[in-house]
Amino acid sequence: MAEAEQDGVSGAPAAPPRYRGALHPDTWEQELEAIPMFMKRCPAEIDAARQPELACLQSLLFDEERSPAELASMYKNEGNEYFKEKDYGRALAAYSEGLRRRCGDAELDAVLLSNRAAAHFHLGNYRSALNDAIQAKKLKPTHLKAIIRGALCHMELKNFVEAIAWCEEGLQIDSKEKKLVEMRAKADKLKRTQDRDARKAKVMEKKEQCQKEVLLAAIKERNIKLILEPSDEEEEVSGGLAEISLDGFHPGSATGAKVHLDADGSLSWPVLFLYPEHEQTDFTVAFHEGSRFIDHLMVMFAELPPWDLEKKYLPNNLELYFEDEEREEMYEVNPEHTLLQVLQHERYFVKAGTPTVLVFAKRSPFSKKYFSSKKVHRL
Repeated sequence: MAEAEQDGVSGAPAAPPRYRGALHPDTWEQELEAIPMFMKRCPAEIDAARQPELACLQSLLFDEERSPAELASMYKNEGNEYFKEKDYGRALAAYSEGLRRRCGDAELDAVLLSNRAAAHFHLGNYRSALNDAIQAKKLKPTHLKAIIRGALCHMELKNFVEAIAWCEEGLQIDSKEKKLVEMRAKADKLKRTQDRDARKAKVMEKKEQCQKEVLLAAIKERNIKLILEPSDEEEEVSGGLAEISLDGFHPGSATGAKVHLDADGSLSWPVLFLYPEHEQTDFTVAFHEGSRFIDHLMVMFAELPPWDLEKKYLPNNLELYFEDEEREEMYEVNPEHTLLQVLQHERYFVKAGTPTVLVFAKRSPFSKKYFSSKKVHRL
């Protein structure tokens, strides 16, 4: 014990001596991964200061003294290795670098373009993949892989006529190519389905157009005035048809509601009720033109709304108005009147296919203040 203390050893076994550059027992796996020979993956960017061995190898591999064809071939091989690892982004970059060498070898460029098309395809870049396949086919018309990849792109883009044409072109080169035979059959089937759906859509469009014409005729016959939103292509609304929808309004329950013609020839409208005092709204999806406003109010206010804390909004204690936006004037509506009677008023204009009515509690301080700066036409 005395001798151990004199030697400066506490009793633990001495660690074995390490040679220069040895791997540390605790981190040897990470250190081994940093040695180019044992790397499983090459880093995306090489820092010459921190990774001189890799930088040296890269310089040797892509020496600018090599011919453009040799460099293009090297980049092709590098891209192929990335492709096998399903690293399509790096594969695409490698193939692009090979093409930038402009080696002048049409067959090698065709392979690079075809391979880049495959990388684009796996990344979902179908149009870019198709462009590369087209260029590859121009350089080498018999390049079967380029033709297959071009056909696959047309399939993804739902260009079934073009897909069939590419398949037939490839089958002229190899009539037994299984991928082309199967793709040709699938494209033909999908094309027939696509054509059938297009015919159905055209028939439906024509039917809807006829229904819209009948609807607008019914509206004009009643002398109801519409303000229709012009489309982006037209500055003014002509006497032709325009979309009657809820553009400009987006209450949840109103989605898709439109004026429609019943089987008995009566119109039903979506109607918006506004309560300015409480900043609330109600929306009636189908208000029959022959119905009275009081009948709807009796249903809507059978129970007091939660926002009416003063209990003022009772069916017989309400006043209805519509606004003439052009003249900035208000018109009182008789609750006993039907919707049609109101819509036929000489100053009522239906905006965006949705009649709108403002509702106030009778003789409320808010309504007096609201109307103080407006011209109001009372009953």
